Amino acid sequence: MQLKHFLLLLMAFSTLTATAQVDLINKVKDNQSENAKEGFQWTPVVDLERLGVDNQGASGTCWSYSSNSFLESEMIRMGKEPVDLAEMYTVRNVYEDKADRYVRLHGHLNFGQGGALPDVVDMYGKYGAMPQSAYTGLNYGWDYNRHGEMEAMLKGMLDAVLENKNKRLSPVWKEAYNSVLDVYLGEVPETFTYEGKEYTPQTFAKEVVGIDSEDYIQITSWTHHPTYETCNILVPDNWAWGTSYNVQMDDMTDIIDHALENGYSISWAADVSEKYFSWKNGIAYVPAKSYYDMTAEERENMFNGPQPEMEITAEKRQEAYDNYTTTDDHGMHIVGISKDQNGKEWYLVKNSWGEGNDYEGYLYVSKNYVRYKTLSFLLHKDGVPEGLRDKLSL
Repeated sequence: MQLKHFLLLLMAFSTLTATAQVDLINKVKDNQSENAKEGFQWTPVVDLERLGVDNQGASGTCWSYSSNSFLESEMIRMGKEPVDLAEMYTVRNVYEDKADRYVRLHGHLNFGQGGALPDVVDMYGKYGAMPQSAYTGLNYGWDYNRHGEMEAMLKGMLDAVLENKNKRLSPVWKEAYNSVLDVYLGEVPETFTYEGKEYTPQTFAKEVVGIDSEDYIQITSWTHHPTYETCNILVPDNWAWGTSYNVQMDDMTDIIDHALENGYSISWAADVSEKYFSWKNGIAYVPAKSYYDMTAEERENMFNGPQPEMEITAEKRQEAYDNYTTTDDHGMHIVGISKDQNGKEWYLVKNSWGEGNDYEGYLYVSKNYVRYKTLSFLLHKDGVPEGLRDKLSL
């Protein structure tokens, strides 16, 4: 413990940085209409089982919450008793692997709280899993995630390693770095007890969770990559350079529909920075008229019931990515399909910002929004329709 305390004192004057995602949470909470819930009538079409809504707190760890929620639903789909998985165990492992890559690349890598959807299954495959009861990651005096100080400490330490005043890296920098993780998130136990039986993270993943990390794939859609081949999504949080299968735009919603209708939920990464994404009202769609061309009255009523939507094309989708109006903002968990009073289908989406919105932590997202603002999504490969599986050689 003496080394850990020394390191914290040594780095106490590091500049603290707020993550873009934490800022974004506060920004999108302003997008709302009065009494919006009264304007919608929902009829469930598909409603897959999942565990309760969590709250990622003041941390940019949506990718871990969305994909761990997804794994919990996978356990249910497989007929297993679901476990509340430890998101911070995944986060801890990502921080360790990311630090190694950051140093090997001499700092030419994005280092922060963000991550990608496949990071969860990748860490699961390498390091196993733990239940929330065995690793909360709350070792710093708060009862919710608050990672700004920790992120600044860790990056400051890595940048000091890169400065390399000794002209040669020491063999103990990783030990020092992991000591800071121990201080903030807690030491990872070699073994833990769950329902009266002792496990390691690896045996828990194998015997209790029981999924195969090789069965999961990521899907995306861009015109600057060949169709039906693998590609890298060029966003900063894809620090591990994970690959995705590139499909046509309408294939995305075809895959999601087929998966949900056959019991497979979806971990989803999307842009949520637009004025037409309302966390408070739990509605996201693409208005036919630009927000900036709307009257004050139209803006006030944006979420008060179903509205006409813009037609989305592959060209519009690509343009939004290319001009930075579609950015890699947030990860969520698609768990169902519902119809509004006009018969239009929307996706039911589980978020990780707590239960403080009109739908107690859930959102209804239009299929046009998914076509337009999706960065990628993660699912079991068997959730892909057979014809597309053949095209992707799955």
